[in-house]
Amino acid sequence: MDFDITNLLEKWDYRPGQVVVRKFTGLDGVEKIQLRVDLGLLQMNARGRPDGRRPFGHESLLDYHFFRLQQHVAANPGRDDLFELLPEDCGKLQREAFQYHHRCLCLMELNDYDAVIVDAGRNLKLFNFVAMHTRSQEAAWTLQQFQPQVLMMLTRARAARKLEINDHSAALLLVEQGLEEILTFFRECSRPELYAVSPEVQSLEKWHAEIRANRPIPARERLEQALNEAVGREDYEKAASVRDALRNMQGGKTEGSC
Repeated sequence: MDFDITNLLEKWDYRPGQVVVRKFTGLDGVEKIQLRVDLGLLQMNARGRPDGRRPFGHESLLDYHFFRLQQHVAANPGRDDLFELLPEDCGKLQREAFQYHHRCLCLMELNDYDAVIVDAGRNLKLFNFVAMHTRSQEAAWTLQQFQPQVLMMLTRARAARKLEINDHSAALLLVEQGLEEILTFFRECSRPELYAVSPEVQSLEKWHAEIRANRPIPARERLEQALNEAVGREDYEKAASVRDALRNMQGGKTEGSC
């Protein structure tokens, strides 16, 4: 077996500051993703657990612990508060979350927004699960501190799907909802001051401004802008013409007078 991948890397350049990624079908027939990094590459499965393993026969370690919780509740009805994740459980779940996070970055670059939504939502579920079932606040925060990043990716994927069908209004609303979710997270953590300096918030706010600037302006909104401009210039002849166009668009309903 030839373990040297030099030839492979020489044909695929690493570009600093960029997510260099590709998707292909492996020899085993499974769809895979490769991420080019400075010292080589990372390879992961496109679906299921990224490393292809099935911990204790389950699709992921998170699924396994959900199964454990169900067993605990069945044996102790109403006492799910007694179910506990040990520190080593939290550490292994954190490593699994990083696998899904790396794949999220790749999927976003590949514009596979549906898959991003699945993986990002899954990591949010993992963060909450750990927070609910560990006694270690440090272990919980080790994961929860990444929640703004995951919320940002989830928001971008949801909004990008709307932009694909040119629904800019829905995309803007989803970005605003994402920003609100990040603010809620910081408030619940008693750290609302972090919202103003959050790079995730700054990124989403910048993107929101870009979407708004680039969105097609509806005909009615264009006419309303033209009407306001004409009134501001005291060009009442133009204003009357625009007002008539608005009235015709609204089926005879008068928007107002100049």
